[in-house]
Amino acid sequence: MMKVKDTLNLGKTKFPMRGHLPEREGQREKLWEENKVYEQRQKLNEGKPTFVLHDGPPYANGPIHIGHAMNKISKDFIVRYKSMTGYRAPYVPGWDTHGLPIEQQLTKEGYDRKKMSTTDFRDLCLEYAKKQIDIQRKGFKRLGVSGEWDNPYVTYAHEYEAAQIKVFGAFAEKGLLYRGKKPVYWSWSSESALAEAEVDYKDITSQTAFYGERVKDGKGVLDNDTYFLVWTTTPWTIPASEGIVVGADFDYSLFTHDDDPKKYVVASDLVEKLSEKFGWHNVQTLKTYKGAEFEYMTAEHAFSSVDPFYKDREVLVMLGDFVTTSDGTGLVHTAPGYGDDDYQVGIKYGLPVFAPVNDQGYQTEEAGPDFAGAFYQDSEAIALKKLEDADLLVLQEDVTHSYPFDWRTKKPIIFRATDQWFVSIDKMRDDILKAVDEVTYYPAWGKTRLRNMLRDRGDWVISRQRVWGVPLPIFYAEDGTPIMTKETIDHVSDLFRQYGSNVWFDRDAKDLLPEGFTSEHSPNGKFTKETDIMDVWFDSGSSHQGVLAERDYLTYPSDMYLEGSDQYRGWFNSSLITSVVVSGHAPYKSVLSQGFTLDGEGKKMSKSVGNVIDPNEVVEKMGAEIIRLWVMSADTSADVRVSMGTLQQMSEAYRKLRNTFRFLLANTSDFDPKTNRVDYADLSSVDQYMAVKFNRFLKQMREHMDQYDFLDSYKLLINFVNNDLSAFYMNVAKDVLYIDGEDSQTRRSMQTVFYDTLVGMTKLLTPFLPHTTEEVWEYLPEPEEYVQLTEIPEAVSFDHEDELLATWDAFMELRSHVLKVLEEARDAKLIGRSLEAEADLYVTPSQQTTLDNLNADAALMFGVSNLRVHSVDETPADAEVFNDKAAVKVSVAQGQTCERCRMVKEDVGSDPDFPQLCARCAQLVRENYPEAVTEGFESK
Repeated sequence: MMKVKDTLNLGKTKFPMRGHLPEREGQREKLWEENKVYEQRQKLNEGKPTFVLHDGPPYANGPIHIGHAMNKISKDFIVRYKSMTGYRAPYVPGWDTHGLPIEQQLTKEGYDRKKMSTTDFRDLCLEYAKKQIDIQRKGFKRLGVSGEWDNPYVTYAHEYEAAQIKVFGAFAEKGLLYRGKKPVYWSWSSESALAEAEVDYKDITSQTAFYGERVKDGKGVLDNDTYFLVWTTTPWTIPASEGIVVGADFDYSLFTHDDDPKKYVVASDLVEKLSEKFGWHNVQTLKTYKGAEFEYMTAEHAFSSVDPFYKDREVLVMLGDFVTTSDGTGLVHTAPGYGDDDYQVGIKYGLPVFAPVNDQGYQTEEAGPDFAGAFYQDSEAIALKKLEDADLLVLQEDVTHSYPFDWRTKKPIIFRATDQWFVSIDKMRDDILKAVDEVTYYPAWGKTRLRNMLRDRGDWVISRQRVWGVPLPIFYAEDGTPIMTKETIDHVSDLFRQYGSNVWFDRDAKDLLPEGFTSEHSPNGKFTKETDIMDVWFDSGSSHQGVLAERDYLTYPSDMYLEGSDQYRGWFNSSLITSVVVSGHAPYKSVLSQGFTLDGEGKKMSKSVGNVIDPNEVVEKMGAEIIRLWVMSADTSADVRVSMGTLQQMSEAYRKLRNTFRFLLANTSDFDPKTNRVDYADLSSVDQYMAVKFNRFLKQMREHMDQYDFLDSYKLLINFVNNDLSAFYMNVAKDVLYIDGEDSQTRRSMQTVFYDTLVGMTKLLTPFLPHTTEEVWEYLPEPEEYVQLTEIPEAVSFDHEDELLATWDAFMELRSHVLKVLEEARDAKLIGRSLEAEADLYVTPSQQTTLDNLNADAALMFGVSNLRVHSVDETPADAEVFNDKAAVKVSVAQGQTCERCRMVKEDVGSDPDFPQLCARCAQLVRENYPEAVTEGFESK
């Protein structure tokens, strides 16, 4: 005896409802690697236009964090998408391996580089870097990121270092390098100079001082009993004070007051403000001067009256354009060895560049016996005490302000003049800014940001006083003349390519020079070599030569650089400078920048705070697909908040996507696309509508991805799945797919659209969710073994699709109102399921035309068992009106529930052989299952 369920075409699939992602993803990735899926994709794409996204190298230190995950997954989206849309898109991941953090880590482990040979210490650094790369590589691969993981680029590689030396040679050849003693960011905690990109800013509280310096030579304008009232935010630099800077066009007042017999000079605009701050009474202005009148006057050094060491020291009054009257006194304490503005004005006036502080931040003997050996911060108190003893300290005041910190050690830095090697930015600034304009930026404001940073950038200090890095390939002659010829640099590059940069430290200078090399500056044939290494930003900034130009299957310039927004002052910046010098153009055609990852409250993630999200842990608990879906959903153009709650929401979104795939698979399991496909012209109206909707969805998704807009892609995807598929098409499809004959035209029509949507979505989502789409692909009768080796389809257009959409869009508006009234009836307990209802629809003539043109069962589309359509003129008082005219009234459907289609029909039992079925279902069973009559038919 047949049962009702035996006559239903209930969808069946072995595709599991649960993904078990943590276990199965890893197995799938191993399979991809064993079968060289990435390599197969590259071979398939041979001869196609090339798209190269050049990887910005993460630093090889510590496991990956959630910011790493967002960055690498974003790149994977783009590379996979390009690979599946007509491009050859190789992806070479890279690592930045030199620099301070690795040296610090080894120091923490007990190694003292100063007690080891340089080569031995560098070998330890190399081994440490390799271990960190392996740890990070494993993390990145586990996120499903596809690329040349067995052939990445690393900045310690011989060929990379050799290329970097050639980049340095281009700077030397164009006369852009110079050695000078000028203030640089000096990290006493790292014992090295820093570049701007290696500095972060934090608010600190500093001791500022207002103090007097007595006029020594007033040039007949000021008497010697007059005091310049000077202001400084760094009292510890007073031992190196060489001058006072004033504004040439500012007005300055000479005044007295009742609380101090001294006569003072300050900016006129500040007399009232300072008098109130200092508590002075009866202030009387004696005379007013222009700042220009003070030029070349001298004053006694502030410590000269109390410390014999400073007895003969004096400071020079100079004019500068950096003086303001917003703070201070309008007279600025100036120490050319401790600040760029100070340095520039000091050079102009011929002052010595004096910075008596050692590499570790301690004052030297040149600062005076009371300061020698004192840490610079501790010497603030010594300086203030001396000012008090000299009766020159007017006020000491604490001020909170932004101050630079070493971004690696998290310690404050100082501005300190040291001998360093610099790149002259001014000489090439116009060319650099021109290159900025040749690039496309995502977001567009990136152009302005990069341009402003390069427009205002000072000279680049490229020397570092460390050992783990690429040496500056500079030789010195006997008389100290630096030697950087094309011959010597090319020879060093060749040596590095063969032996690596350790050769620089292993051999004497003469053994590193070309055979037979001579110099007029070394008559005795003696040479020395530079011991400093290059800034790590020069390392990574040379990757366009060390990678793009080095590997013939890549392109230079690359099509894209994608990194965090901090790289406008880092990698985007240094790469542009080096590329312009080497080849005259930018190293990239486009730049995509992303914000930082923050915790759920918008705070910076920190291990000490405990708000860090470890992607490895998320992968173990939820799976990599959840992180990938989160990246797709994030607005990466700004800072991105993420919490475990966020990722849990992504799990729910993923579950919805997975169940959609499962439903589509289940209801096409008996569909053979070769024999069961229905042509578009023969599809039912609703199926044509969904075919058009899917292709427009496909077109928009591709447009968003062509603009690298993940967020809008995600929104579009979720809207299509939730609204177009789940809430509508998949819902109304059940009546056809389950109820109609297995091989009926109506069912095969709907399966055709289901199948095309399923295949299209599987391909379309592969760049985002490759683990899941490959799992789906295994259940499809497609010829390719891996969906990753297919192409994302192009959207197609259909005849008269605009008219079709207009009809269905108008109907969908009607449907939304009917569904609203059904929901109200359900809330009022009038009905349970919507099929327990019937509806009376009161429509306008244009709406009637819509229904007439629909060519579909409107009752089925509304989800009710019966529908009656009336003229709007017949609208009863108890109907719910919408759009001011049309109306709908919902009531309980009359009749009995058909046990097969679950609709309430008055013709249930009309066929005596099937008393539990409606007339439609009885006829379908009779036609498709004749044995039900002969064998009998069991209810339920």
